Amino acid sequence: MPPHGLKETRMNMKEIRAIAKAQGVKPLKRTKADLIKSIQLNEGNFDCFASAQQQACNQTCCLWRDDCFGQATKAA
Repeated sequence: MPPHGLKETRMNMKEIRAIAKAQGVKPLKRTKADLIKSIQLNEGNFDCFASAQQQACNQTCCLWRDDCFGQATKAA
């Protein structure tokens, strides 16, 4: 289980592209991180995906939280 105590849920690209299309964000040929950042900006949020340091993030209800931690760990 992830350190924040919630069930881990990661999305695949098909699911992310569907969210993007529903919000009017064109998926094109983007990386997972770039597409999620575009969705975050479109929602009026910071484009902070994959920037969580040491699994620390105050956005506890973020849809991308589990993926974000995983990607941030890979980038470190």
